[in-house]
Amino acid sequence: MKKIEIKAEQFFELLKLKDTSMWSVFAQMIDGEEKEIIFLDNEEKILFNYILPSNPEKLEEDRKEFSKQFSDKLSIMN
Repeated sequence: MKKIEIKAEQFFELLKLKDTSMWSVFAQMIDGEEKEIIFLDNEEKILFNYILPSNPEKLEEDRKEFSKQFSDKLSIMN
């Protein structure tokens, strides 16, 4: 499995500037092979990782699950 390291802060700033979602970027990266995307902080420490699936259907499932979990966490905080 290919590993891709991404500086989280710069990645999310770029998404804001381009007015796009990480899911659309991930969709463009799908090529039939799973990839491990590793998000790093500015000190090269791992913040979190995501296994990019090999097909768009699984990516959509992941997006929905992420959205649900994120929404649930926000509702708990408020």
